[in-house]
Amino acid sequence: MKKGLVAFAFMLLFAGVVLAGSTRIQNAIAQLCQDAQTILGAAVMLLVVLAAVVYGIGQVMGAETRARASVWATSMIIGAVIALVIYLVVPMIIGQLVPGGSGGGATGFNCNFNIT
Repeated sequence: MKKGLVAFAFMLLFAGVVLAGSTRIQNAIAQLCQDAQTILGAAVMLLVVLAAVVYGIGQVMGAETRARASVWATSMIIGAVIALVIYLVVPMIIGQLVPGGSGGGATGFNCNFNIT
């Protein structure tokens, strides 16, 4: 059942790529890159601030709550690190997918693609 569903999803994706124009796909990918960087940048900052707040509040509570708050804060920091890695890797991957993309090159990490 799952293999059939995955195959169907790939067929739909392939059909969408074939039927859509090349420029439209490149524009959509470039927009996806920009959206991912915008959302992930905000998410990293939010997770770090929330982790600090949760850890600080947990320190004034009892032992059990302190332990839970410490685990929650650690999980938030790990989530922020994973989001930061994705933030840095997405332009490199999309830069390889989009011809003429400047993502992840020597000029730095950006999602500015010159698509005509």
